[in-house]
Amino acid sequence: MTRQQREAVDALLRDAPVHPNPTLAEQRAGFALALSRPLPDDVTVRETVLAGRPALDLTPATAAGRGRLLHFHGGGYILGSPGTHAGFTAQLARRAGLRATSLDYRLAPEHPFPAAVDDGLAAYRALLDAGVRPEELVLAGDSAGGGLVVATLVAARDAGLPQPAGAVVFSPWVDLTLGGESMRTKKDADPIFTPEAIRAYVAPYLGGQDPAHPLASPVFADLRGLPPLLVQAGSNELLLDDAVRLAGRAAADEVDVTLRVWPRVPHVFQVHFGSLDEADEALDEAALFLSARVQAGREADRSPGGENPGAGRP
Repeated sequence: MTRQQREAVDALLRDAPVHPNPTLAEQRAGFALALSRPLPDDVTVRETVLAGRPALDLTPATAAGRGRLLHFHGGGYILGSPGTHAGFTAQLARRAGLRATSLDYRLAPEHPFPAAVDDGLAAYRALLDAGVRPEELVLAGDSAGGGLVVATLVAARDAGLPQPAGAVVFSPWVDLTLGGESMRTKKDADPIFTPEAIRAYVAPYLGGQDPAHPLASPVFADLRGLPPLLVQAGSNELLLDDAVRLAGRAAADEVDVTLRVWPRVPHVFQVHFGSLDEADEALDEAALFLSARVQAGREADRSPGGENPGAGRP
């Protein structure tokens, strides 16, 4: 973990070219280019369909057993795809030893809230219906994808579905009211966003709906009954308080939650694996958490007379 690495990443992000008034197509193309990461040689990727939506299946050579990772990409609900995040998702999957499915949920403004949440819930339900056991199922997502993970868990609980074994969220965006104090205090530290840039994602996604809706901003949701959560963030990001307040809300609602904040690194710093030691450390931690949750679920399911509380279907 070197200062030189952190400074190099910070400079790279601050020096990224900014195009005035880009079209949505230009934003999406630029985001795909910025997030492009190489795929590991030992991960097989194939296109598939989940709950009527396109998806990518990523199967690492390290995958063992029937454990499954359901991944939601970031991009403010208007950018990104499983393809933009394939390299990142593959890294997480291979480190965790889990087969991953990355969902191409519908994006705004073409499909505003709650389309993404509906797709997340449908994908989760489809995996259960296909025979994936909840104790061997985990979720992960970054930024808006992290918010979508939490919203999907809440929606699944409210629909009477069993909860998965656990979930990891990287720099989650969970407050579309933008009420976190770090939106002000981290303005100079964040090398990616300004408050205005984040605000520009809100209206296209909400389509005029309440930004405090608990499925749009799950920091305001009742989180009781959710599975163990790992929340990771960097200290140099405007959305730091989203992560901190999400963890606090989860703890208050008696969820087993772990919050990890790495100093002096940016939003979703984990995508800089291979060039930033903190990114590799965080991915290893997240992978260990996911694999341990799957293993714990398996052991609970096999224990004599014991039952995994999330394993039954209503």
